[in-house]
Amino acid sequence: MSRKANTHILILLKSTLASSGLKETFRLSNKDFTRERKMPFPKVILFMMNLSRRSLQVDLTAFMRSFADGVQNVTASAFNQRRKKVDPLVFRELVRVLNTEFYTDNDERVLLWEGMRLLATDGSTLDLPQNHELQEIYGGSSNQHGVVGAKARCSVLYDVLNNLVIDGLLAPYAVGEPTLALEHLPHCGKGDLVIYDRGYPGFALIKALEDRQAEYLMRCKHTHDRHVRDFMGSDLQSLVIQKGPGKNTPRSWGKDKDRRVAVRMVKVLLDDGEVEVLLTSLIDPERYPTAMFKDLYHLRWGVERFYNVAKNIIRVEQFTGHTPQVVRQDFHCALFMSNIHALLVSEAQEELPAKHRQRKYAYKINNNVTFGYLKNEMVRIFIEEDPEQLLDALKKLFLSSTVPIRPGRHYPRNRDKYRTCRKPVCMPNSRPAL
Repeated sequence: MSRKANTHILILLKSTLASSGLKETFRLSNKDFTRERKMPFPKVILFMMNLSRRSLQVDLTAFMRSFADGVQNVTASAFNQRRKKVDPLVFRELVRVLNTEFYTDNDERVLLWEGMRLLATDGSTLDLPQNHELQEIYGGSSNQHGVVGAKARCSVLYDVLNNLVIDGLLAPYAVGEPTLALEHLPHCGKGDLVIYDRGYPGFALIKALEDRQAEYLMRCKHTHDRHVRDFMGSDLQSLVIQKGPGKNTPRSWGKDKDRRVAVRMVKVLLDDGEVEVLLTSLIDPERYPTAMFKDLYHLRWGVERFYNVAKNIIRVEQFTGHTPQVVRQDFHCALFMSNIHALLVSEAQEELPAKHRQRKYAYKINNNVTFGYLKNEMVRIFIEEDPEQLLDALKKLFLSSTVPIRPGRHYPRNRDKYRTCRKPVCMPNSRPAL
């Protein structure tokens, strides 16, 4: 069994950030970042990783004071001019580097389900700064008074056992979640099991997963198709069918219009007595008995927790600017920072069972507190020659910030509570200084 320390992975990320190759690939023009300035390419990226949520000038001043080379202060205007030259996809590349290193020769730390990586895809919406340009690109929704608010559709492919974002997409509000799910598929394949909620089942997605040799588990509506309706009316708990495309399949599918795929339907009894139907490629009833699917599908909740972290802890919707480029930079940066946090937390979490073995409940790391610790030390992690001592100190802080896991807790879902919610409005040039 092989194991990689966080220090190894973060040092690799640091060298990637400082490399000329990253700059050459993700600067928007060959003329950009050619002269030595107060904020060269790596510093611009590093400041965006600092997740500024206060006045930009206050955070910039604090950031520049972190460097011991006597660099003078940088104005918010100067930083904004520099960030215009950075492709937002630089953070997708950093996510790729981190994930590749984590999953390679790291068997002892990578958590799997039945030898497979357990992934989940889910979408959400993001409230964008209200301006005409963002409304033109992303669209939005209108209220009863006809006022249109700019919104974007986002989607992630997420490792629910290792808490890592594999891929993230930001798209116009009108783009459906199943369409974005298809765009995630190049990032998964043989050895992956992908879980989907009931908005996703369709033959196009099932066929694409089969083509990539990826396994899947999908919740579906009781009226999904005639097979599901007949299954719901029977006493069977599990049934394998040959599923094909619908009658409205486009001609462009060619021979695939006659294709059939073996799909297993499984009934799951929820705690409230409701019966749900799952579609899966896990056909073998001996290896994958019907009773296991309730707990397996419940693991999808990890991607829901990710959105809670992204929106309520990282506060991704409090964008640091009001242009499409800044919105994309902040979105992809938030995904990258979520992965760095997950990397550090996972190592600390491994030590908790031994530390709390005498207590009544199992414990987990407090994400809200530890994100605050990470933000305060982020710059030092990437500028110190050897961050090992700093990472050890962070781990001790993480281990001291825990909350109990109380099994069986359940809160009724109250959809109406969101009707009167008001999110903080971030107006240009008026963000808080504290």
